[in-house]
Amino acid sequence: AFGTNVNLPPHICIFFLVSGARTYRPSSYNFVIIVRCTKIIYYYYHTMKFFFLLATVTSTATAFTTGFAPSVVTKSSTFSFTLNAEAAAATTNGTDKKKVIILGGDGFCGWPTSLYLSDQGHDVVIVDNLSRRNIDTELGCDSLTPIQSPAVRIQAWKEVSGKDIKFVNLDVAKEYDLLVQLIKQEKPDSIVHFAEQRAAPYSMKNSKCKRYTVDNNVSGSNNLCCAVIDSEVDAHIVHLGTMGVYGYGTSGGEIPEGYIDVILPGGREQNILHPAYPGSVYHATKCLDALLWQFYQKNDGLRITDLHQGIVWGTNTPQTIRDERLINRFDYDGDYGTVLNRFLMQGAMGVPLTVYGTGGQTRAFIHVTDTARCIEIAINNPPKAGERVEIFNQIAETRRVRDVAELVAKQTGVEANFLPNPRQEAAENELDVSNRKFCNLGLDPITLDEELFSEVTEVVNKYKHRCDPTKILPASFWNKKRAEECATLDPNSVKIKV
Repeated sequence: AFGTNVNLPPHICIFFLVSGARTYRPSSYNFVIIVRCTKIIYYYYHTMKFFFLLATVTSTATAFTTGFAPSVVTKSSTFSFTLNAEAAAATTNGTDKKKVIILGGDGFCGWPTSLYLSDQGHDVVIVDNLSRRNIDTELGCDSLTPIQSPAVRIQAWKEVSGKDIKFVNLDVAKEYDLLVQLIKQEKPDSIVHFAEQRAAPYSMKNSKCKRYTVDNNVSGSNNLCCAVIDSEVDAHIVHLGTMGVYGYGTSGGEIPEGYIDVILPGGREQNILHPAYPGSVYHATKCLDALLWQFYQKNDGLRITDLHQGIVWGTNTPQTIRDERLINRFDYDGDYGTVLNRFLMQGAMGVPLTVYGTGGQTRAFIHVTDTARCIEIAINNPPKAGERVEIFNQIAETRRVRDVAELVAKQTGVEANFLPNPRQEAAENELDVSNRKFCNLGLDPITLDEELFSEVTEVVNKYKHRCDPTKILPASFWNKKRAEECATLDPNSVKIKV
């Protein structure tokens, strides 16, 4: 391996040459050197010609070790040294560089994941129809943080990182031909699928929202599978699912990662897909997605990974903090605000924490930084051809909601306000979840930490002037009974302490 920063002595380099070996190692200049030799060297081993060749190669190797960037030695009748920057770029942090299309790359999880993968050296293409921004307009509630347009974001990333990200405005659920064309053109190694309406409350808001959620989410997933097949590109699909497909506390023990051992009539043992038990239209679409993945893997041999993710918290990542224009969105409203982020925002603004029901719901949590890390682990560990759908539980830990509220209340001095529950769900549940797969692949998950709470609180304090307090209370109800129980909630009663 000529020219690497380990400074192999020339006689070791020659040993590799004589052995006809092929060595592969990235250097600090991000080059890869491939060393080969012709088999003819072996036959000259005991001849004077070999020693002449040995002296020539040794001096050349030494020159490259001390004075030049790494190069390629090709296997031919003569040695030809050429720089190979393109091959070098194909390796990043010990793993192959990949072309990755990220569907929904403008969203809360998609944007930081896009930056993280780009930062790791992968070639990223963002696909998004900006529907989440349109829903902001529909609900009359913007992100607490001022998110920039895709063009401004991508230019800012170019300026701070020197790396390019391509953006394509495309509706995965409706513009099928364009999706096929894009996959044929880009030939991605992986396609990460975030492009779904992600909020359970919004999916229960009214009939229009329910229908939109099903049409968008299920059609988009089906279109993706069909497009991969029609494009004839062997792309690995990585889908962001949800822990909600399992239901809560229905397994009678630890929730396994996707598949569960059962005993069928007659004492037959089988490992099957975990039964679905959705708690909203949104969760139901994720269950339907799971069945689509199973079918297309069995029928067409697609390689698919499904990630059952917990509730995401946090705002910024090491990439998004590099420039104000890269900041991630922060949703605080009753429809899109995730529970911990809502609590942190409310605590920072002096608003009583909106705990639904008894707060006895136990949920899984994960920091947004870990979401991005898990996606890379998944794309670097795809199932082999013919293997069943790979399923990971993408969580860091489980906590009871009222315990999380207590943590935030302790830090902020704001009391919890127990409201009528707008959701149709069990008042109390236990939740024990396996996440061994990701941990075995190197994930050291971020857990709920007061120092990290402070990071979110700083973001809130900086942009609190952008908050509309009338959007804080729940505004979507699972059924008429729940709506009636919450009828006394007055959005105008919420006051922010300056």
